[in-house]
Amino acid sequence: MIFTETKLAGAFIIDIERLSDERGFFARTWCEDKFAAHGIHQPPLQSSISSNPKRGTLRGMHYQIAPHGESKLVRCTKGGIYDVIVDMREQSPTYGQWVGVELTADNFRMLFVPEYFAHGFITLQDNTDVSYQISAKYTPGAERALRWNDPAIGIEWPFEPVLLSEKDRNHPDIQMAVKL
Repeated sequence: MIFTETKLAGAFIIDIERLSDERGFFARTWCEDKFAAHGIHQPPLQSSISSNPKRGTLRGMHYQIAPHGESKLVRCTKGGIYDVIVDMREQSPTYGQWVGVELTADNFRMLFVPEYFAHGFITLQDNTDVSYQISAKYTPGAERALRWNDPAIGIEWPFEPVLLSEKDRNHPDIQMAVKL
């Protein structure tokens, strides 16, 4: 696996290293030693998927508050997404900054999302599936979110969403978000 740290400390774009032959290829998507070598000591405790039939579906921007922070390893297994994270760690020099990366079933790229980062995506294709490996159990009372189009953050989405839940449409701006 090839780890590329983003401008947000602790967040990595991860590309696979393919071992190819006439059958196709084989590649690791998780290796405790490789992740530990990059300071990641949060093995997955839960796995989830989302299925999104329509291009332009936006999910986000979600996170969990302390002490229930969760890191995520996100990969698109069908279709494509523009995946976005926002640093919600108030003491971080990159607090409120964002990074976006295209994850597709064809590029096999993954995004490691550290604890206390808001996460969301917009689907780039119809019939897109996303897989998550998550370091903590979902805790309903600890769930929080940011408004996807908060001008103070300035996320540059590739296009306007066509499908967005009422809940995701009404999240607060970062100034009103829970500080971590």
